[in-house]
Amino acid sequence: MKDRRLAGADIRDSINFTKTFIVGKVRIDNIRVYAHHGCLKEETAIGSEYRVDVSVTANLSKASLSDALSDTVDYVHINHIVKQEMETPSKLLEHVGQRIIDRIFKEIEIVEKARVWVSKINPPIGGDVEKVTVVLGESRKVSSIKAS
Repeated sequence: MKDRRLAGADIRDSINFTKTFIVGKVRIDNIRVYAHHGCLKEETAIGSEYRVDVSVTANLSKASLSDALSDTVDYVHINHIVKQEMETPSKLLEHVGQRIIDRIFKEIEIVEKARVWVSKINPPIGGDVEKVTVVLGESRKVSSIKAS
């Protein structure tokens, strides 16, 4: 009688990567930075605390079988993108959020969708407000190829 249990390598060898599609999400929550964004002169001069959350969707089929960092979304890379973009002052949270999304699509080919939450902690709006958050989401644009 044949052993019905397969070793990991046997399972990997039996799967056709072209037919397997495992959609997954990678989330990076609560990236905290001190930055200089805002429309008021005081906001850009003094700066304030920000929180950024990122969620990306990708085909994680290959990574789920290979156990290789090169086959997945490297969240260290996303954290680096967020910190770099937050260093560049913007008047609007929407602007810095879009820059983060643009860089994710440019630098991480496997990402199909991205959503970014940019929050200003204790915003100077004349009230007791914990945070103000802007949420942006985008799907990768697929370029169309014209038939000749």
